Amino acid sequence: MADEAAGETFISHLVELRDRLVKAVIGVAIVCIALLAWPGPAQIYDYLAAPMLASLPVGAKMIATGISAPFLVPMKVTLVLALILSLPWVFYQAWAFVAPGLYTHEKRLVLPLVISSSLLFIAGVAFCYFFVFGRVFHFITHFAPTSIAVMPDIENYLDFVISMCLAFGATFEVPVVVVILVRMGIVSVEKLKSFRPYIIVGAFVIAAVVTPPDVVSQLALAVPMWLLFELGLLLAPVFVRVSRAPEEHA
Repeated sequence: MADEAAGETFISHLVELRDRLVKAVIGVAIVCIALLAWPGPAQIYDYLAAPMLASLPVGAKMIATGISAPFLVPMKVTLVLALILSLPWVFYQAWAFVAPGLYTHEKRLVLPLVISSSLLFIAGVAFCYFFVFGRVFHFITHFAPTSIAVMPDIENYLDFVISMCLAFGATFEVPVVVVILVRMGIVSVEKLKSFRPYIIVGAFVIAAVVTPPDVVSQLALAVPMWLLFELGLLLAPVFVRVSRAPEEHA
């Protein structure tokens, strides 16, 4: 009987996981369809390419070397944007799946982390687009010799933009990582503070690896990473206190 009950419980968890995944996919699909309807893939890509075009000579355009690239690349951009905008819904489905197995004090920690993770990732992508791209592209295009005509390929540009956005989005998750590490008892706030010099050096090393070889983009990634680490140190004790189990208060 115990084996049958365990089997039924396992199957019910699989069914619940399937339902949550389907709901997450449906949410992404709805956002994607809405973006396809308005403003449309072409306009979305034009908006994404605006920082690059602004750094090029007046009248210059990007090029497409693949036959299907003018169609596929804007579609990929639309899908990626739909995924980013749907992150709160996707993370909510993940939280809803694990929530029934959590205690009340644990739920007080998970839900804020789900919301903050979504908002921080979107904030990192927005920071990259509005603050970093313009400066990076301006540096790259003006550094090129006058004998070179800078005409970026749209596929290469998309790969670069996605990698940069993912890097900044992941970087902005640093406070969440700090809170989770402290709450799980893996490391204390005091220990993390003692690691501060190494964290700062590590931030600049990571920035040097994932960004173009220019000082502007490296500083634009390393400095926020360090400041967000400090923010995590401030928030971690609050989350630990709020999510503490009743017996831990005793």
